[in-house]
Amino acid sequence: MARRNFTPGRLAAYIVLIVWCILAIFPIFWMASTSFKPVTEGFGGLGSLLPQNPTLNNYVAVSRLLPLARNILNSVTVATVGTILTVFLCSLAGMAFAKYEFPGKNALFFLLLATMMVPPEAGVVPVFAIMRALGWINNLLSLIIPTAATAIGIFYMRQYISGFPNEVMEQARLDGCGEFRIYWQIVVPVVAPALAAWASIAFIARWNDFFWPLIFMRSKEMFTLMVAISTLPVSEGLSTPWPVIMAGTTISVLPLFVIYFLLQGYQKEGLALGAVRG
Repeated sequence: MARRNFTPGRLAAYIVLIVWCILAIFPIFWMASTSFKPVTEGFGGLGSLLPQNPTLNNYVAVSRLLPLARNILNSVTVATVGTILTVFLCSLAGMAFAKYEFPGKNALFFLLLATMMVPPEAGVVPVFAIMRALGWINNLLSLIIPTAATAIGIFYMRQYISGFPNEVMEQARLDGCGEFRIYWQIVVPVVAPALAAWASIAFIARWNDFFWPLIFMRSKEMFTLMVAISTLPVSEGLSTPWPVIMAGTTISVLPLFVIYFLLQGYQKEGLALGAVRG
């Protein structure tokens, strides 16, 4: 195996990357470290990065101040069900735009792309009116259904599926396969890296969503975890209980690390395939 020559340029690049990684990881490390500190312990300066008297009282306080188990369940439900729906619907629509011909296909696709230029928040009033008419205010369905299929998801899946050989689909039809069976048993296994990459992106986006849960949810029991954490008290006497707030924030970001590490291989493969096909 050939040895790499560490030229000055390569060495400088590694140094920049290492410094960049440290800068990116430091806030997360500080957040997790502060969450284990007593409220009375200082957290300013480099000398106080590690807790002197580690404690779990901050996590106990979060569970006491919030219906934490219910909030976590709400977030898990919205993120999981929403991700499954968006992966299924976006891949179906992407296959339709990539592999089928129908009247107005190009016009409809360009209209779909045009909607990506409109921020979702611009439609908050009509969406809220629809959710209220359906009786879905303070209901998790209002966080799942409106984003079940997105323009960017359909575009993303269409780009991958467009590279799938038409000859394989034609052969499957000759063998008696129906259209949905072609999708489920032939197309899906081939584009699995793209599906997994989109699933991770969709899950993280739904887990981190703050705007729509804040608009549609009315009670603490129906809040998602992100909104619930924002309701933690910002003052306790004359000081802000930062360790308690950091404990809640740490709880909210842990699932994202798990999802990333589980799906990072698919993300890299999906991005690499996308770069080649793009």
